[in-house]
Amino acid sequence: MPAEQRGSAYRTRGGWGVRWYERGRRRFRSGFTSKTAALACFRDEIAPRLGLSTASPDLTFAEFAERFLAAHAAEVDPRTIRSLRERLARPLAEFGDRRLDDLARSVADVAAWQATLPEGYRPKILGAFAQVLDRAVAWKLIRENPVKLAKTGRRRVARRREIEPFTREEVDRVAVELGPLYGPMITFAAETGLRPGELAALEWRDVDRGAAVVYVRRVIAGGRVKEPKTERSRRRVPLTRRATAALDSQPRRLDTRLVFPSPRGGPVDMHNFARRDWHPALDAAGLTPPRRVYDLRHSFASNALAAGISLYELSRYMGASVRVLELHYAHLVRDAEGTARAKLDAHAASV
Repeated sequence: MPAEQRGSAYRTRGGWGVRWYERGRRRFRSGFTSKTAALACFRDEIAPRLGLSTASPDLTFAEFAERFLAAHAAEVDPRTIRSLRERLARPLAEFGDRRLDDLARSVADVAAWQATLPEGYRPKILGAFAQVLDRAVAWKLIRENPVKLAKTGRRRVARRREIEPFTREEVDRVAVELGPLYGPMITFAAETGLRPGELAALEWRDVDRGAAVVYVRRVIAGGRVKEPKTERSRRRVPLTRRATAALDSQPRRLDTRLVFPSPRGGPVDMHNFARRDWHPALDAAGLTPPRRVYDLRHSFASNALAAGISLYELSRYMGASVRVLELHYAHLVRDAEGTARAKLDAHAASV
């Protein structure tokens, strides 16, 4: 590789960056936690795009996996890298010393090996294995991904979990058990359909009392506040009377901008909330079988469809596609069709 085209690492205020020449101009990328990660990004992502890659099919899977993880670390949360390393432990133990070109030809070996994986962990392990080799395909080190080719035969079809939405009376019973701290939060969730992470990140500036809507602009995932994954998830949801009453019962605090904060003012950890407060409240309210906080979102969908709101409108309010709604709420959609039919008949009779 010509010296003027090699990537070089440099210090930044928050870590490390890498610079290189492309089309006669110097380019920069920063945000890396180490010099090794910066150089690995150039070697494994930028250099292949420029036709300068030093990687080859002679690399072992273990060597390539390390290059992939070093480059990927600049793009994702450290927790994601830790999870990938844990899930790659079995593939590395079995195929770590195989060269990439040899592994690409070993579809039968991969198929036989994946059948030995514990059923509960198999999808995540194979997902991580395939993710690494997908990058090898993208960098043209191998032609096809042996993990994907090895997925033969019928897949086991998981039984879809039966959705049991809460009635408003059940929501009120649980809210009473949770008390003034968390009761309004779950009432608001059932009336707006916000996901738990969206509920935890909601701030007072997201509430528009004049327009009677709430804006969903951020989500808490992995303990961090992030932008929603898709543009559809950034949305506005109408506030019902019950949702507005839940807001009215929430005192504004000087130490936080959150609408539903924890006692210390920070975001509610929904996992801890479910374990410490939610499930005991369900038991105290006499609600069985146990249901998730997320099921409050299903209650919003159920009430909306029963009220005659169209799937198109509901998809906008819930931040989900019409296809997903049809998949999860097929029986509710059939019930809503009766309401829509009655409205159409009533309109026809009035004309």
